[in-house]
Amino acid sequence: MNLLIEKLAKYDAPQKAKTAGIYPYFREIESDQDTEVTISGKKVLMFGSNAYLGLTNHPKVKEAAINAIKKYGTGCAGSRFLNGTLDTHVQLEKRLADFVGKEDAMSFSTGFQVNEGVLSCIVKREDFIICDELNHASIIEGIRLSFATKLKYKHNDMKSLERQLQKCNPDSIKLIVTDGVFSMEGDIANLPEIVRLAKKYNANIMVDEAHGIGVFGKNGRGTCDHFGVAKDIDLIMGTFSKSFASLGGFVASDKDTINYLRHHARTYIFSASCTPASIAAADASLDIMLSEPERIENLWRLTHYALDGFRKMGCEIGNTSTPIIPLYIRDNNLTFLIVRELFDAGVFVNPVVSPAVASHDTLIRFSLMATHKKEHLDFALETIGKIFKKHNLIN
Repeated sequence: MNLLIEKLAKYDAPQKAKTAGIYPYFREIESDQDTEVTISGKKVLMFGSNAYLGLTNHPKVKEAAINAIKKYGTGCAGSRFLNGTLDTHVQLEKRLADFVGKEDAMSFSTGFQVNEGVLSCIVKREDFIICDELNHASIIEGIRLSFATKLKYKHNDMKSLERQLQKCNPDSIKLIVTDGVFSMEGDIANLPEIVRLAKKYNANIMVDEAHGIGVFGKNGRGTCDHFGVAKDIDLIMGTFSKSFASLGGFVASDKDTINYLRHHARTYIFSASCTPASIAAADASLDIMLSEPERIENLWRLTHYALDGFRKMGCEIGNTSTPIIPLYIRDNNLTFLIVRELFDAGVFVNPVVSPAVASHDTLIRFSLMATHKKEHLDFALETIGKIFKKHNLIN
């Protein structure tokens, strides 16, 4: 008897959802990642992408990636630690450090690897990590691998954070970790107050800017820049897979911290380095962020328009104030059903169910790109309104 296979075979939730005709995952896109995509020959409006600036199809980004492949090939065939460091890696890291206001930066092959690699090695057994309860899964996994004492505070609750800081040994290292923009809820971390508490209790701060860069701050420098606290944040993390229209991630900090991480972060040392095309695409996207601020301005115009539309409609959207708009359904199967009905009507959105959120907080994640048009939003708002009324989610 194969005990492992027998145990795993009992997991049949996907099969049940497929039988019910509401399975929402692994939908095969047959076109480029744009405001409109093709799935199974059907064109639908894309409101499920993290490409906030809409750069995945920008001619300069694609040209940069193609030219990088022509010069360097398709991969580096090794880790950054050994044979996988290109001059383009180093050049982009210098630019990213300057972009977020830090001395140095290092790039990883994925954003997940940044959080997992940094958090698992930077604090030790006698130290403390204090984490927002709704932080991204990559932060949670990095913390799980750390030997430090783990403390969790209620989401964006500064009184809860202070209570956790008070539990820490005053003479120990204390690292507060938070998303800048929370990826499912769309709300923003209270960074000014986190900085105040960090100074009060002699703690350090790491901010995950995956969903903040390209959206907040001057030329999209992120929430740390938006609040004017970048100098007070010890580590700033970002990904290439969202506004940078690529794949990979980075962390920026002071030179000593980056030097330590380069020689201790296992997800960096023991993973193949970021591909030439990915680095070139991210670098070109950074050029566009700096030279085309109107993209971010348009993203915010669309965001305010969508937020107003959903609020007037009566949708429950929580505390979001960003291009990430959660539409709360609070029922797994109904969430799946509505996602299917929206797709059939021409609107692609993402279901977010347990364990990504608590089972009573299931939602549809509606996200915007700078390249959406007002008519796209009008169609989506009208379609969502009709389907939500059908299911008695709004009046």
